Amino acid sequence: MRISTLAASAAAALIIASPAVAQDDRAGWPNSLTIGTASQGGTYFIYGTGLAGLISEELGVNASGEVTGGPVQNATLVETGDHEIGLVTMGPAYDAWMGNSELAPGLEHKSMRALFPMYQTPFQVVALASSGISDVADLDGKRVSVGPAGGTAATYWPIYFDVVGVSPDVSFSGANDAVGQVKDGLIDAFAFAAGVPIAAFAQIAAENDVNIFAFTPEQVSAILAERPELAGFDIPGGLYEGYPDAQPTVALWNFAVAHQDMPESLAYEITKLVMENNERMMQIHSTAAETVAENTDKNTFLPYHPGAVRYFEEIGVSIPDELKG
Repeated sequence: MRISTLAASAAAALIIASPAVAQDDRAGWPNSLTIGTASQGGTYFIYGTGLAGLISEELGVNASGEVTGGPVQNATLVETGDHEIGLVTMGPAYDAWMGNSELAPGLEHKSMRALFPMYQTPFQVVALASSGISDVADLDGKRVSVGPAGGTAATYWPIYFDVVGVSPDVSFSGANDAVGQVKDGLIDAFAFAAGVPIAAFAQIAAENDVNIFAFTPEQVSAILAERPELAGFDIPGGLYEGYPDAQPTVALWNFAVAHQDMPESLAYEITKLVMENNERMMQIHSTAAETVAENTDKNTFLPYHPGAVRYFEEIGVSIPDELKG
């Protein structure tokens, strides 16, 4: 009798431990999936690898985050089906949607579908205090990394340099490499874009006397007049050692996207998992405070995956008809 009881208990435990999605609803699901992130040391990498772990744990799909060049490359990797999920900022995503991707010019990325909003990406710069660089205007003629080629920072910082009227010597590198180059004097500054706090900025600020800055209010106004897809953003004070005050800058929204051929049930479960576990997501990265259903309206052009639409409408969030994929 006791053996039967133990067997029943073990069976029940297995049922409880197994993924919550019924096998009948998993038709067409892949055994594994890849999430395109960005360089190590940036927010995308932390957010994406954490998301992959959550999917693996809760949905029983072997998910992994992969280092990439960032949103421009992620959009194309999803479009071509090489990655199942990509993390993108909406500026590069719009360019890709319209066929103006720097990586795949002429290819309209019409297979991309939005899953859920992530957070805003503001733009900041770090330089050693000894350099005397404390304003974007000071970057004229200086050696400046703008992150990995194809990333959001690499796409937008040259635009900002034009608006502000400076001509730095631009190079490309991942976040960890770039801060190392700043510390070693190989470059003068690192101009980046990521959810704050940027891990690489926090690290260099804790170890060195640095200047971390963004834009003046006048520079913000000039940039917004040129690029309407951007929004003004105040970086909260206290994120980096020695910086108690807020800083004005500009920002782009980030979304997780998938290919239109992702099974509807999988897109539904991933969206539900993220939206209903905000505390877990914030443990991955604090930027996930903005990973909430109320921010679905920050996407104005990219159709949502039918699975995501089904979830959002179930919880009473309306998706415009023109954005139902």
